Amino acid sequence: MSARRSPEYFGGKKIQVGIIGLGYVGLPLALRFAEQGHQVKGFDTDPGKVAKLNAGQSYIQHIPADRIAPFRSSGVFSATSDFAEIAGRDAVIICVPTPLDERYQPDLSYVEQTARSIQPHLQREQLVVLESTTYPGTTEELVLPILEKSGLKCPVQRDKHAADPATDFYLAFSPEREDPGNKRFSLAQIPKVVGGINAPSRRAAAALYGQIVARVVEVSSTQAAEMCKLLENIFRCVNIALVNELKMLCARMGIDIWEVIESASTKPFGFMPFYPGPGLGGHCIPVDPFYLSWKAHEYDFSTRFIELAGEINTSMPYHVVNEIAAALNERKKSLKGSRILLLGVAYKKDVDDLRESPSLKIMQLLLERGALLDYNDPYFATLHRMRHYDYAHMRSVELTPHALAGYDAVVIATDHSAYNYQEIVDAAPLVVDTRNATKSITRNHAKVVRC
Repeated sequence: MSARRSPEYFGGKKIQVGIIGLGYVGLPLALRFAEQGHQVKGFDTDPGKVAKLNAGQSYIQHIPADRIAPFRSSGVFSATSDFAEIAGRDAVIICVPTPLDERYQPDLSYVEQTARSIQPHLQREQLVVLESTTYPGTTEELVLPILEKSGLKCPVQRDKHAADPATDFYLAFSPEREDPGNKRFSLAQIPKVVGGINAPSRRAAAALYGQIVARVVEVSSTQAAEMCKLLENIFRCVNIALVNELKMLCARMGIDIWEVIESASTKPFGFMPFYPGPGLGGHCIPVDPFYLSWKAHEYDFSTRFIELAGEINTSMPYHVVNEIAAALNERKKSLKGSRILLLGVAYKKDVDDLRESPSLKIMQLLLERGALLDYNDPYFATLHRMRHYDYAHMRSVELTPHALAGYDAVVIATDHSAYNYQEIVDAAPLVVDTRNATKSITRNHAKVVRC
């Protein structure tokens, strides 16, 4: 620990960094700091994750063990469940989940508990950064008061032109922009947005992240940084809702929405393609609109546009199940009692990530309507008990022509690259495609229903 840590200190070498939450966001961040030569301590309440990391092993498919093992053997990276070790860190970054509860309201229990775990060990001139996606005001209204119970103060600075306030510790928000499985943009290439409780906090966080990313974008407040992340994902949510609605309209009109999107994409300006699907998945896009809508009520403001998009996207799994039932009905079969195979439970192709996957809702709806359900996913040999679902009894079934022929319908919910779609269509009596994965199918395409 240094005698004096000014904001500029965090731009130096050999910073002691703590990452709280070693999931799809926290673990890549920890490894990136380790790559740059900083001493990294990962914190997680899951002893299984801690044990695997300390053994140089991985539990995330797109992060191989050989990325972790060298940092473990060199002593640059280690993991622990002992939050007392936070006291030895120069900077602490919070990367914990921010889900929705059963009423689609923000659940900040993980953020709150993490702040309470940091507070007894908070040190003077330590930097704390929240990365978890949340509504504007969380860092200042929730995290700051908890940390200040330590007796240390981080004054809020409203006037950006005022002199820097004297601050005992630094507090900032920097939204994570991790895209699991994206081979085009790595963490190091994605600009980092940073907002501080005050100017020294902003500069401290910018100096820290400036060592691991190509560009840091400083904004005037933590609220602006929090809103930035919501805007990014609400932009996607609204546009996906638009194409989902148009998909349903085009189906009634006998128009292929995929052909329409492909042709519209030839315009070199003024159009950005978005694609329909069975619903939204992942840790941000299905959640963020509800965070902002909830917060907007505090200001007597109704986010009607955002809420409508959320309603449309939330309804898509119901639409898919209705389309499966209709396709079976055309073949003189009822959904109840039919054998259904769902292909893909991950929320998007080629990742081992179940968070908010629309497949999970589709499975629930199929089971409720009496279908005899199996699934296959190359990334999930088994399923486990989750926050809203319990499929712990289910195992991924083997894909063979004989097995496929035994189902009344095969539903493509996630378009993994590992699937041979021509072979699936050849073997199955009926294929319901929610991802346009069968667009290049040449044989037996009459057996395919796109929805």
